[in-house]
Amino acid sequence: MKIENIINHCKKKMLDDQKKDGHWVYEIEADTTIPSEYILMNHFLGIKEENLEKKLAVYIKRKQNPDGGWPLFWNGESNISTSVKAYYALKLVGEKKLSKCMVKARKKILGLGGAENCNVFTKISLALFEQISWKKIPSMPVEIMSLPKWFPFHINKISYWSRTVVVPLLIILDKKPKAKNLKKINIEELFINNKKLNINYGKESFFYFYLFFFINKFLKIIEPIFPEKFKKKSIDKAKNFMLNRLNGIHGLGAIFPAMVNCTIALYLLGITKEYKISLNSVRNLIKHKKNYSYCQPCFSPVWDTGLNGTSLLESGLTLKNSSIQKACKWLEKKQILEIKGEWIAKNKNLLPGGWAFQYENDFYPDVDDTAVVAMFLDRAGYQNKKRLERACNWVAGMQSKNGGWGSFDKDNTYYYLNNIPFADHGALLDPPTADVSARCVSMFSQINKKNYKNAIQKGVEFLKNEQEEDGSWFGRWGTNYIYGTWSVLHALKAAGENMNASYIKKAIAWIKNKQNKDGGWGEDCATYWKEKKNMTSIESMPSQTAWAILSLLTTENINDSSLTKGINFLTKNFNKKTLWKENHFNAVGFPKVFYITYHGYSKYFPNWALSRYQNLKKGKKSCLKDSYVH
Repeated sequence: MKIENIINHCKKKMLDDQKKDGHWVYEIEADTTIPSEYILMNHFLGIKEENLEKKLAVYIKRKQNPDGGWPLFWNGESNISTSVKAYYALKLVGEKKLSKCMVKARKKILGLGGAENCNVFTKISLALFEQISWKKIPSMPVEIMSLPKWFPFHINKISYWSRTVVVPLLIILDKKPKAKNLKKINIEELFINNKKLNINYGKESFFYFYLFFFINKFLKIIEPIFPEKFKKKSIDKAKNFMLNRLNGIHGLGAIFPAMVNCTIALYLLGITKEYKISLNSVRNLIKHKKNYSYCQPCFSPVWDTGLNGTSLLESGLTLKNSSIQKACKWLEKKQILEIKGEWIAKNKNLLPGGWAFQYENDFYPDVDDTAVVAMFLDRAGYQNKKRLERACNWVAGMQSKNGGWGSFDKDNTYYYLNNIPFADHGALLDPPTADVSARCVSMFSQINKKNYKNAIQKGVEFLKNEQEEDGSWFGRWGTNYIYGTWSVLHALKAAGENMNASYIKKAIAWIKNKQNKDGGWGEDCATYWKEKKNMTSIESMPSQTAWAILSLLTTENINDSSLTKGINFLTKNFNKKTLWKENHFNAVGFPKVFYITYHGYSKYFPNWALSRYQNLKKGKKSCLKDSYVH
C-alpha cells in the first residue's frame, strides 16, 4: 500500500477513536502486579467479586513465563516480587496448589530464592496477610508526617508518586492490620526460610548500610513509645493529605498503587463515604475483554490527546477540522489555572498553568504533558496566547538548577534517600531527565524562542552533559535510549543547534547502528540495567521504529538508506484493521521496577513518522509549525 493511502487510512481510524467530547484515550497495560494487587485488596477487605477475579486470573495465567514465573515486561526475565503476588492472587481466587501453572510457579519462585527475597512493597502485602512478621518491614513511622522541612527526610523531598503512595501507607504501617482473608489462604510453601528474612539496607556503600541499619534498629525500639498526642497529630496530617487530594472518582494521585493504599487507609480509619469513593476509583481502572479482564495502572487522556492530535496535524489536518477544534477545546478545559499543587513547595510565587496526565489530577501537573499539549495547541493555531504563556511560564519556573527538568518536581535530587531500606525499589525521586528536559526545550523553541532564551540555553547545556558515551540519551518515560535520543535530537534541532555537529552525528550513528535487519528498531526494557544496555535488539516495534525514523529526519536527508529501510518496515507491517501491532512494552513507570505499554503508541507514532517523511519529501517545511522542522 502507498504511504499516502496508509496515512489517509490512519487518519480515518484515529478520528474514529476520538471520544464525543474531543479527547482520545487508549489503554495502558502493565505487568500482572496490578491485577494481582487488585485481588489482594479485595481479600484484605473481605470483598467478594468472584466473577471478576476469575477473569483477572485468566489474564494473570496468560502472562506466565514458560519457566513458571512472571516478568516485569513482555518476554522479560521472571521477577520474584511479581511472581509471588501473581501466585498468591491465583491461590486466593481458587487455583489449586497442584495445578500445572502453580507447580511451575512454585518451582521458579523457590529457584529465585523464595518469597523472602521480595521487595519491600511485596513484603508489606505479605505482612498484611500474616505471611511474615511486621518486624521484617523497615520502620516508617507515621510521625514522619510531622517532621520539619529541614529534616533529612521530609515528605516533600520525595516524588509525587512516592508521596501519594507513602502517605496512606504510613497509616497502614501504623495500624498493622490483619487481612480478612476469609478463605484463610497462605503461601507458606513459597518460603525457603521465613525466619531468616532480612531487611535490605543501603546499597551504595558500607556507610549507608550501617547508617540505616542502626537507624532502623533505633526506630524499632522507640516507635512503640512515641507520645500518643504526637502520633494522633501525624495521623491527622496523613488523613487530611488524602482527603484534600482524594480527587473523586479519579482517586488519590490518579495512579493505582496510591489509590489502593488510600482505600485501605480510609477503611482502617473508618471514613466510610470517602472509602467508597476511593474503592470505586480503583474499580474504574478495570478493563473488560471477552475472555479476561485486567486492571490499568491509570488513564492517559491528556497525553494521548496531545500526541494523537499532533500526529493528525502532521498528516494534514488543521484547526479548520472539527475534530481538531474539539480536541483543542477539551484540552483548554483541562489546563490547571487555579490549584497550586505540591510543586509550590519550591515555587511559592509561581502561577499554575500546566496539564496533568490523567482526566483529573490538579495537585500533580507535569511539565512533559504540558509541553506536548502546548506544542499541539500552538501548531493547531490555538488563539488564546495567554493560556500558552501561562503554560510556558509555569514550565520555566519548574526548571532545576542544573538546567534540566524532572516531570513533577523541581530539584528533586535528594539521592541519598534512595538508600533508605524502604526505597529498595530505587524509584523514590523525580530528578531531571533528558527526555523530559528535551520536551521543555522543544516547547520554548517552538512557541517563543526569544522570551525563553535563557531557559533554552540552560536546557541545551543539560542535554549535552547527559549524552551517553555511545552518543545516545537515556529515556526515563519511554523505552529507552531510542526514545530518549529521539526526544533530544528534536529538541536540539528546534533550539537551533548545528545538526552537523560531531556530538549530533554521533547520536545519528548510534540510531543507525541499532537498526534491525528487517529495517525496523526494537529495544528491550532490560536496557534499564546498565550492564544490559547493548542488548537492545528485540523484534522490531512500530513505535520504536517511528522514533528512530523521526530522529533520522532531523537531518532532513530523506534519501538516507537507513531511513528508507525504516519507512519500508512500517509500510510492510501496516494492517488496515489494527494499523500496527506490537507485543513488547514501550514505556516505563519506574526503571527496573514497573513497566507499561501504551496501546496508542503503535498508532499515532508510526503515522506521525510516515507523515513527516512525506511532508519533507514534498518539501513542505513551511507548513510544519512545530519544534522539529523549521
